[in-house]
Amino acid sequence: MEISGKEQAYKIQYASRNLWSGVLFGLGMVAFLDEALFHQILGWHHFYDKSTTEIGLLSDGLFHAFSWFATVGSLFMVADLRRRNGFWLKRWYGGVLLGAGGFNLYDGIVHHKILKVHQIRYDTDNLFLYDVVWNSIAAVILIIGIIVTLKTRHMLKRSNS
Repeated sequence: MEISGKEQAYKIQYASRNLWSGVLFGLGMVAFLDEALFHQILGWHHFYDKSTTEIGLLSDGLFHAFSWFATVGSLFMVADLRRRNGFWLKRWYGGVLLGAGGFNLYDGIVHHKILKVHQIRYDTDNLFLYDVVWNSIAAVILIIGIIVTLKTRHMLKRSNS
């Protein structure tokens, strides 16, 4: 599909906004999936497990609200980009993968291991396996996001020269 020079100029002008709206969407989407699947459906942990169940549920609610604010905010950014003819799907996908992988890796390393606000699962004898799988998946998603984003960055450099 051939795009006009004007559309290409808009993509270049709004490249950063495309990336950041994708990052917010990826972060919000993965936070929502984490909260819905691991916190509610499977009941493996709460966002904050160092206190009472009530505090754990409150922290889940705040986490859930944060995920929706990030997701909805990113979609407002996408709507604005589309209105300006500056939406760049590939760059946005790169941002989604960066946000999703980055959030999960941060969660797996900082929340699970450094701050120890919660673990992935408590009723297991092999927590290490859960940590390896969780962080490996996050790293793969993050690496794919970096690759996609770098490809769009190379497109930006080619168009500027």
